[in-house]
Amino acid sequence: MSVPDYMQCAEDHQTLLVVVQPVGIVSEENFFRIYKRISSVSQISVRDSQRVLYIRYRHHYPPENNEWGDFQTHRKVVGLITITDCFSAKDWPQTFEKFHVQKEIYGSTLYDSRLFVFGLQGEIAEQPRTDVAFYPNYEDCETVEKRIEDFIESLFIVLESKRLDRATDKSGDKIPLLCVPFEKKDFVGLDTDSRHYKKRCQGRMRKHVGDLCLQAGMLQDSLVHYHMSVELLRSVNDFLWLGAALEGLCSASVIYHYPGGTAGKAGAQRVPGSSLPAEAANRHRPGAQEVLIDPGALTTNGINPDTSAEIGRAKNCLSPEDIIDKYKEAISYYSKYKNAGVIELEACVKAVRVLAIQKRSMEASEFLQNAVYINLRQLSEEEKIQRYSILSELYELIGFRRKAAFFKRVAAMQCVAPSISEPGWRACYKLLLETLPGYSLSLDPKDFNKGTHRGWAAVQMRLLHELVYASRRMGNPALSVRHLSFLLQTMLDFLSDQEKKDVTQSLENYTSKCPGTMELITLPDGLTLPPVPFTKLPIVRRVKLLNLPASLRPQKMKSLLGQNVSTKSPFIYSPIIAHNRGEERNKKIDFQWVQGDVCEVQLMVYNPMPFELRVENMGLLTSGVEFESLPAALSLPAESGLYPVTLVGVPQTTGTITVNGYHTTVFGVFSDCLLDNLPGIKTSGSTVEVIPALPRLQISTSLPRSAHSLQPSSGDEISTNVSVQLYNGETQQLVIKLENIGMEPLEKLEVTSKILTTKEKLYGDFLSWKLEDALAQFPLQPGKVATVIINIKVKLDFSCQETLLQDLSDDGISVSGFPLCSPFRQVVRPRVESKPVNPPEGSKPGDSSHVKVSRSCTRAVCQVAWHSWFLPSLFGGKLLSIFQKGKEALFDNTIAFVESWFLSIFHSMECSGKQWQA
Repeated sequence: MSVPDYMQCAEDHQTLLVVVQPVGIVSEENFFRIYKRISSVSQISVRDSQRVLYIRYRHHYPPENNEWGDFQTHRKVVGLITITDCFSAKDWPQTFEKFHVQKEIYGSTLYDSRLFVFGLQGEIAEQPRTDVAFYPNYEDCETVEKRIEDFIESLFIVLESKRLDRATDKSGDKIPLLCVPFEKKDFVGLDTDSRHYKKRCQGRMRKHVGDLCLQAGMLQDSLVHYHMSVELLRSVNDFLWLGAALEGLCSASVIYHYPGGTAGKAGAQRVPGSSLPAEAANRHRPGAQEVLIDPGALTTNGINPDTSAEIGRAKNCLSPEDIIDKYKEAISYYSKYKNAGVIELEACVKAVRVLAIQKRSMEASEFLQNAVYINLRQLSEEEKIQRYSILSELYELIGFRRKAAFFKRVAAMQCVAPSISEPGWRACYKLLLETLPGYSLSLDPKDFNKGTHRGWAAVQMRLLHELVYASRRMGNPALSVRHLSFLLQTMLDFLSDQEKKDVTQSLENYTSKCPGTMELITLPDGLTLPPVPFTKLPIVRRVKLLNLPASLRPQKMKSLLGQNVSTKSPFIYSPIIAHNRGEERNKKIDFQWVQGDVCEVQLMVYNPMPFELRVENMGLLTSGVEFESLPAALSLPAESGLYPVTLVGVPQTTGTITVNGYHTTVFGVFSDCLLDNLPGIKTSGSTVEVIPALPRLQISTSLPRSAHSLQPSSGDEISTNVSVQLYNGETQQLVIKLENIGMEPLEKLEVTSKILTTKEKLYGDFLSWKLEDALAQFPLQPGKVATVIINIKVKLDFSCQETLLQDLSDDGISVSGFPLCSPFRQVVRPRVESKPVNPPEGSKPGDSSHVKVSRSCTRAVCQVAWHSWFLPSLFGGKLLSIFQKGKEALFDNTIAFVESWFLSIFHSMECSGKQWQA
């Protein structure tokens, strides 16, 4: 026997093997349609008995395995069902001849056979036959299941007759020696009359009868025969058959302890039930039909041959622990024979299935490890793939997922071995996908945003590389791009600098032929690969929605709001939606965007790659309103720190807009990166209100801009400062041009003036205007210009106002742009704080000799004169009148003149002995 059956399980020892095969040319669809109906009749109950009969169907079975039928009867093909198409009577003889040829292949072991003919009608089809069934077509064949039931009845009758014939102790008859194929030459010339030879014959026959009893549903009888066989064979050291007897004992005990079966998902499950004799007939496989068989014709003198009730089962049945021990012993005996490698391998598989039910994973792994090293003949590549795949399933059955993934991956590599002329890259790819759970690997990038990394990164990267290569050899470049993108996104932290360069270079080569998209990729087997957004290329750490520039921010018109309008709403508490309201409130921004205006969102990003990262076509992803995103292109330095990036766009409609994320194109892969999927991102909110488009006004004046701001502007105001120098009494016009640079017409114009007041003193009303000419142009259409003329007239009265200049100086107000002070007041009437703390000796209170006049005071006088300030002289009743017209040279001469004049006045006064400082 050279072909192992990896689907073998312990309960298969009680089944009858029936082969179903096509004869001639039969379509695969029609064949398997009938095969499915035939295999549904897999379990029957014997009439007037407590026995159950099980059938095992195969559509392919190696004839050489049939030669081991005497060694283990469940390997013997006892039934043959053939299916053929025949549409004319002249083809019938040839078809029937093919049926007989097929029977001869398994003729030495067959109990009975059937031929199902489809398409033949007429006289031949109407003739009654027991071994042939005629049907007009594959749809009109309602009696297929009934024919199978009759067929199984005939199999049972033959089985029962053989069991009775072998079990009967005929004194004086010589018991034949049962042999496996490779033993026949070893027994040539042996003494058949020796006691050792007779014991060998008896032991092997007992074992054979035990197999027949197990197939016939007589569990207890099989246990008795197995025990007797073990004793006889052990005494003559017949190790091969002793191992078979021990395995039969284990199988019968497994059937007793685990009536639900040990095949798991791989085989047909039995419905769990009690193994007591009274309930044995109620154990059925799902979907199986029950057939009652009358064994009365096989009884002798009316005595039922089933003696199970007379012997206690527990006495002969092995315990669950002993079952494994006996399996180990049997396998050790098999290992002594090179030609029994298949038997040894299948015994290991059966033991593993039992241990899986017993939850003894470590012991099961020992059996599987032994199975791996069993040497068989030179296996074909297909057989190697099957072997590694079954080993993978068995490791999965006992919970060794990583080991299961390893053997599945070996099977995948075997599909594309160099010795195969046509490598099966699709099969390789499919098997590689099945290894992903064993390596804690998922093809959904969201699973890698949940926390710590699971699994061995090095093995996972190797597996992803193999998926990329296999998909490329399959001729699916989109699949290669998707797997390579997943590798770069999820394994970026584990890639070396050189590996990052290699992976990105390969990705660019792939995307040059097939760009990466955000579409789902559906594989032929139904598996869907989600898109892979590049959220790490670059990495975003903060997202901030920016307010519009001050010149574009919408301003509420207070005159339109009305007075005392309450915007408050009734307070209604609801604990159900309070949490959601809080979240919405946190996301809402307290400023507005305007329809049609450019809006900005700032991102803080950095480049984790060891080379310059080029990000193409980067823009915003929004929802709520129609939004035109203006793409940007970035070039980030290698391993740069946080780098500000501003993305802009224009809302086209009004409403509430939500910034959901951004899109990028990196290495030819288009990505939609959502903020919800970015770990560790900081944001102050992502929702903002978009109001309708507003008019935009540009103001220009005829005066030059001032270099100094006279008054700081508030946050809600936009201010500009212009400068003008006027003499008292002078008038000048200020021309203000109003240009509508927006898309909406200007409908209303309000002009107000703010008079600068300090300490409740009014310094003058300089401005006046008329809006009739300007308002005549309203509504001002886009692109039009309106003109407003402001009259500026200076009218100040300084006569007898000695405190005016000092108040102006104290208040920081300048008419000419320079601070002013009054030196005359300091000379004539010094303030308290200007008096010296310790006056010199001999001085009298109020003595003006202690007043110090500095050069700065004289310069201030000149400044006053510059602006035609007329002050009464306080020295000798003279009137000082100095006019300066703005020339610097004349200004310096005036300073010298005033200084000399002051000195002459002071020397003319009788102030000898006093110290003066000029």
